[in-house]
Amino acid sequence: MLRRLGRRDFCLGVAGLTLLVTPFARAAAATGKPTFLAVRVWPAEDYTRVTLEMDAPVRFSHFILEDPDRLVVDIEGVEFAKVLETLSDKISATDPYIRLMRAGRFKPGVVRLVMELKTRIEPQVFTLQPVGEYGHRLVLDIYPESPVDPLMALLRGGDNVTMTPLAEMEEPKATEENSPEKNSENPGGNKPGKQVDRLITIVLDPGHGGEDPGAIGRMRNREKNVTLAIARRLKARLEQEKNTRVILTRDGDFFVPLYTRVQKARRVRADLFVSIHADAWIKPEARGSSVFVLSEKGASSSAARWLAQKENNADLIGGVNLNVKDPFLARTLLDLSQTATKSDSIRLAKAVLGELGGVNSLHKASVEQAGFAVLKAPDIPSILVETAFISNPEEERRLASEAYQNKLAEAIARGIMRYLEKNPPPARATQT
Repeated sequence: MLRRLGRRDFCLGVAGLTLLVTPFARAAAATGKPTFLAVRVWPAEDYTRVTLEMDAPVRFSHFILEDPDRLVVDIEGVEFAKVLETLSDKISATDPYIRLMRAGRFKPGVVRLVMELKTRIEPQVFTLQPVGEYGHRLVLDIYPESPVDPLMALLRGGDNVTMTPLAEMEEPKATEENSPEKNSENPGGNKPGKQVDRLITIVLDPGHGGEDPGAIGRMRNREKNVTLAIARRLKARLEQEKNTRVILTRDGDFFVPLYTRVQKARRVRADLFVSIHADAWIKPEARGSSVFVLSEKGASSSAARWLAQKENNADLIGGVNLNVKDPFLARTLLDLSQTATKSDSIRLAKAVLGELGGVNSLHKASVEQAGFAVLKAPDIPSILVETAFISNPEEERRLASEAYQNKLAEAIARGIMRYLEKNPPPARATQT
């Protein structure tokens, strides 16, 4: 149980914080104790993450002080290191939760970190084992006492949306993909031209973020930055359509666990979920766009299986607190079992893949399937778009181009709207 202490309980510790002396950093190497390697801060509206990276595991304790509100973390078995002197510089004035942060030697072998807060918080402090390029990490996740509700945030923002029946939208050009013969696979589904007088909610999911950079190209372009740029452009494009609102699972450089991405989509009662990626392959020759849906029975190819395993490892790299038992997790990470949702996911994937073929070569000419955790919403048509291979030098250059990002966003938007014209979502029952 996290305890909150008053000012008097802390007076002795504050004095120790004024002794920020560099000789401790010189002594650390000689003691054989864990050494601080890096400090990273990822501010966001949802929460702010502070990561302390070390070359060995550490013990820690933490508590909260009031008047003013502060989070205190004592890290045991370490000595003060020069990298901690940068803490105060890493806190932005726009951080929604942290006012300032400092660290110092509390007593021999114990470093005390103090975080002055802008609001009441519910912190999660936990450690992560080495993975990828990261060593041992001590993670401080600073959540607000009242969690950010994506639905309430949407309502507060307002919706200046003009309602227009989908039947009044421009008909798509006839192609093999949307021909009557192709659409005969859905004899019991919605008929083209059906009017839907309600908002359509589309959730876009920029892959990776924060501690998890995703794939990194030879020119050091990071997948997390490319996916966010494309998602923002796609959001702007889709919001030009009437009766459409778009929500991003992240609109900044911070880590979002896979199940939380699904949770956000369900909280806003999304009609569609589109996850955006720009992955890598073991050989730089791999190229082209792909679109995936969830598979219940295994991947459609060895490459699809490899990509799914790689994406599902994002939680290990980004850093999930496994000590938190979220009841929503058991409900969302399910196998897709609803036939209607699966069929709609495939139709959406085909429409988007057909449009992507006009701006890039296709890695495979058909929709692929694999066990992506982020596609496991049981009641939302969901697809994962691999826009291009960032491991391919030519495609990496194009992905870094604003003009090409716009082309990709436009193609995905056309595919989504083509799907909605043929498969408008059903009306919703009024909730009381």
